[in-house]
Amino acid sequence: MEYVLIIISAVFVNNIVLTRFLGICPFLGVSNKFSNAFGMSGGVLFVMTLATVVTYLINQYVLAPLGLGFLQTVIYILVIAALVQMVEIVLKKVSPALYRALGVYLPLITTNCTILGVAILVIQNNMNLAESIVFAIANGLGFSFALVLFAGLREQMALSDIPEGLKGAPIALITAGLLSMAFMGFAGIVK
Repeated sequence: MEYVLIIISAVFVNNIVLTRFLGICPFLGVSNKFSNAFGMSGGVLFVMTLATVVTYLINQYVLAPLGLGFLQTVIYILVIAALVQMVEIVLKKVSPALYRALGVYLPLITTNCTILGVAILVIQNNMNLAESIVFAIANGLGFSFALVLFAGLREQMALSDIPEGLKGAPIALITAGLLSMAFMGFAGIVK
């Protein structure tokens, strides 16, 4: 039951984008097309899960025992950047088609603050490894859900008759705000 609560909380109640406001840059920048949003979602889900596991292990077996917790953010950023580079190299060799499909999304994931945020939240919430993995996957799904939902709304808005002064970024920000308020309506369902 604990894992189900983590999933519901991460996807709906404490959505990493819409209630914690992490990852706004890719949320607004990559959500203009459904296909772009879907590609970015898959990459973020994979890297977020992998980065959370690696940073959890580094924290538990290196930083905490040596009393180096103050280096957590710097180490995590370096680990995330290195993981993205390694994933990029492996994908280029193993699956060139997938590498081309992800294209520009892998380098963008390096600067996505949702990945760093989830890695830090795992430590702040004193989660064990299994909870950390579930939390990372659920947050990746929450990011994906918000991004794909917003991309669908933006594609629909492109076909709608919107006043000239609101076209583009203004209507996107208004829609993101309304979507965020809708997700905040889930507050209180789960802690």
